[in-house]
Amino acid sequence: MKKFKYLVLSLMVLLVFQCKSSRTLGGGEANFKLSTKQLLKETAKKAPNFKTLQSKLKITYAQGDNQQAAYTVNFRVQKDEVLWLSASFSVVKALITPEKVSFYNKLDNTYFEGDYTYLSSILGTELDFEKVQNLLLGNPIFNLNASDYEASVNQEAYILQPKEQRALFEIFFLLDPVHFKLKSQQLSQPKEFRHLQIDYAAYQEVEKQTLPERIKIIAVEGNKETNIDLEFKNVTLNEDVSFPYKIPSGFKEIKL
Repeated sequence: MKKFKYLVLSLMVLLVFQCKSSRTLGGGEANFKLSTKQLLKETAKKAPNFKTLQSKLKITYAQGDNQQAAYTVNFRVQKDEVLWLSASFSVVKALITPEKVSFYNKLDNTYFEGDYTYLSSILGTELDFEKVQNLLLGNPIFNLNASDYEASVNQEAYILQPKEQRALFEIFFLLDPVHFKLKSQQLSQPKEFRHLQIDYAAYQEVEKQTLPERIKIIAVEGNKETNIDLEFKNVTLNEDVSFPYKIPSGFKEIKL
């Protein structure tokens, strides 16, 4: 009985510690008095700074009228170098580096290895490693500077956009007036009937770093719409992590 009580107490302490290590970012007092330069400075200060990250990542995916599918995977990051995902029992694994995108599927013994064309086609905009990493960390996917962008305000957010929108490409960033993180980033190509919207529904604070907790991605191309919901759970930073990845022999390469 004493051993049982000790076990229960230990579990309770562990749960309390885990709850305190990560908390959903709450509200506060809005500040709409910042200039564009000040706003970008505050946003840059909130960019997460770490060496490694790992979490459980719930991915919910739906395209058109197809039935919604949900998966939970292990997600690891070595900042600026590797993004790694692994489903249960390593049935599906993916490795994303600045040089390439690669994944394999043990359910049908296939693999893919190539550039960022595949990911770009899913979201309807040209991507590279830095943009994908920024998207997942709640950072603007483009480099922002006060000389090229201007900020305005509405009732809920700062609206940041280029001083001169491109003829074929429109960009908008919505920034929270409390913690100055992205609420949404939106890219449109009206003539191509393309629209990419990345909404940050909630943030969490982990070891004094502000990271996304829930992200919703909406990609529209013509009459086709893709929805991807991401939820990051049990996030930890700066622990020793590995990125095991090897395409099994005998798997068939697929072209996407």
